[in-house]
Amino acid sequence: MAKARSDIGLIGLAVMGQNLALNIADHGFQISVYNRTTEKTEKFAAENPSTPGGVVGTRTLEEFVGSLAKPRKVVILVQAGKATDAVIDGLVPLLEAGDIVIDGGNALWTDTIRREKALREKSLRFIGSGVSGGEEGARFGPSLMPGGEPAAWEELKPIWEAIAAKVDAKTGKPIPGAAPGKPVSGGVPCTAYIGANGAGHYVKMVHNGIEYGDMQMICEAYALMRGLLGLKPAEMGAIFSEWNTGILDSFLIEITADILKQRDPSSRKPFVDVVLDTAGQKGTGKWTSTNALDMGVPAPTVAEAVFARCISAIKEERVAAAKILRGPRRKYRGSKKALLAAIHDALYCSKICSYAQGFQLMRTAQQEYGWTLNFGEIARIWRGGCIIRAAFLQKITEAYERDPGLANLLLDSYFNKTFRNAQENWRKVVSLAAECGVAAPTFSSALSYYDSYRSARLPANLLQAQRDYFGAHTYERVDQPRGKFFHLDWPEPTRPQLPV
Repeated sequence: MAKARSDIGLIGLAVMGQNLALNIADHGFQISVYNRTTEKTEKFAAENPSTPGGVVGTRTLEEFVGSLAKPRKVVILVQAGKATDAVIDGLVPLLEAGDIVIDGGNALWTDTIRREKALREKSLRFIGSGVSGGEEGARFGPSLMPGGEPAAWEELKPIWEAIAAKVDAKTGKPIPGAAPGKPVSGGVPCTAYIGANGAGHYVKMVHNGIEYGDMQMICEAYALMRGLLGLKPAEMGAIFSEWNTGILDSFLIEITADILKQRDPSSRKPFVDVVLDTAGQKGTGKWTSTNALDMGVPAPTVAEAVFARCISAIKEERVAAAKILRGPRRKYRGSKKALLAAIHDALYCSKICSYAQGFQLMRTAQQEYGWTLNFGEIARIWRGGCIIRAAFLQKITEAYERDPGLANLLLDSYFNKTFRNAQENWRKVVSLAAECGVAAPTFSSALSYYDSYRSARLPANLLQAQRDYFGAHTYERVDQPRGKFFHLDWPEPTRPQLPV
């Protein structure tokens, strides 16, 4: 029997909105839905009459708001940016003090900070929640990253914990999603309060930046297998399946194996061979890289992953360049087994560095924005539901349990040991890629990051001297306290005389 008022409401019935609404209803919560196109609302409600919680279709925003129990909880899942602002502007006059607006889109965290402040001034509460896992995650259990007022989170928490992905409490492994109407029971939910105002959306942005890195690294492993060993897609698919049983166990490795084994239904060629080599992007990787530059945090591997997509997009230029530019003629003649083991290690070491950069970025952001982030918990809620879910995340959670103030993941005992054991293979792969002309930008940048971070002295002393020479930008001295600056009166540089 339907309740007089719904537990929660949702605006925006595109695929993500529909799937999240059904996930909520499957867990026994009655949900009211609204879409700008009335026909879509009516069709969705009519097609889902028997969910455990119930779906209530509404034709107007007034009817939608009136159908909700107080304090009202309204989830917005529309296009980020102006569309979200337009929905909020339409909602605000209809809401009452204490009501909660939840933005589940891929919002820029600074927009979330702005919106939270504006609604707080109207006595309304705002939660910016990252939602990761794509369509399937939204339907059967996403990773949810909410930020906002703690009291507002407590109101939303029972629903968010119910619908989130679940992982085994002991192993950290995801508990598989159930069929529609039969949600997962037990396990640890992949959601937790992240922090004030825009913290949730910021962490989701970093998640997406790390995702860019993960995907590009896997592509580089594929390129090396193909370019150096001449392996066919099905052979590579079997290798990725094997890797998915060990430390590289992850959603992205799993689907890579499936993709490489797939044949194109029309041509019967390997599916991956008929896909055009130009990659799209929605901008969150660029946001991550731009923010890293703004805050002066080294995140080169994420940036290289973004640039790799950019260079893939200039397909016509690359085709033309391939007819003119020539690379090395060297071919790999060594052991196939040894090279595959080396590529495996290079992928894992590069992955560690990429995540270390992401967590460094979050560490700096919390100081910039006054947040208090629990990095072990962030890694925990990424173990299930999201695109970067991986067994490896358990190691990050354990690292921050050992040392909550850990300056960098590279310094943790587990990861330090990994580098000691695997870096020879990593270096071999990066060297071979350069010698044989196979582009490996994330493998290379991750190795450079590792070597830079472990260096007590970098050549920036020469760089700073250059800056002081041409621009009087000053320099610090090794024999003086940090923060004390000097300038040398340099002679005028000798310039060559041009012929008359």
